[in-house]
Amino acid sequence: MKIGIIGATGKQGKLILEEAHARGHDVTAIVRNPDKVMNGNVNVLQRDIFAVQVEDLKGFDVIVDAFNAPVGEEEEHVTSLQSLIDELEHLPGTRLIVVGGAGSLYADPGKTIRVMETEGFPEAYKPTATNMAKALGILKDSKVNWTYISPSAFFDPNGNRTGKYTEGEETLLLNSEGESYISYADYAIALVDEIEQQKHLRERYTLVGERI
Repeated sequence: MKIGIIGATGKQGKLILEEAHARGHDVTAIVRNPDKVMNGNVNVLQRDIFAVQVEDLKGFDVIVDAFNAPVGEEEEHVTSLQSLIDELEHLPGTRLIVVGGAGSLYADPGKTIRVMETEGFPEAYKPTATNMAKALGILKDSKVNWTYISPSAFFDPNGNRTGKYTEGEETLLLNSEGESYISYADYAIALVDEIEQQKHLRERYTLVGERI
């Protein structure tokens, strides 16, 4: 498949790029700074996420949005996704997969409270969680062919690649140790699996893994 990855030089985006490239996909890094793309065997398109136009997106089977808004500018989770949706609504054959957040997952089976609304949720993370939740709402109301993948509460950039994970719907999952955990490496595997298997069209789902 032809895959474009926005934010391909970030910690998560880089792992998704490497995973997709290793499986033989035609991968393009869509980034502001091409010099940060370390894999010389992928294509590079220099674009700020807010400058991406429909002409840039033509020909891709999948666009992965791994953009992470800077601290203090968390509203860009909303505005950047809206900008992408506006362009992709002209390309019904192109799928959008968003690297999402865990804050908007439900904390209870009855789906009465979201993780970001629970007692003890860190104040520092609330701007990101709130804006990512708003962005998810916009995505659900859009006409694009989307998938939104929420990690576990502990999304570990330094965790091991186990090659294993469990999928859930919209309620936070726990692993065998009672921990809501997924490594960046296993998340990347799951995301590329979803690109290939197309099991969650126009759905948000979540992942949990083991800390090994």
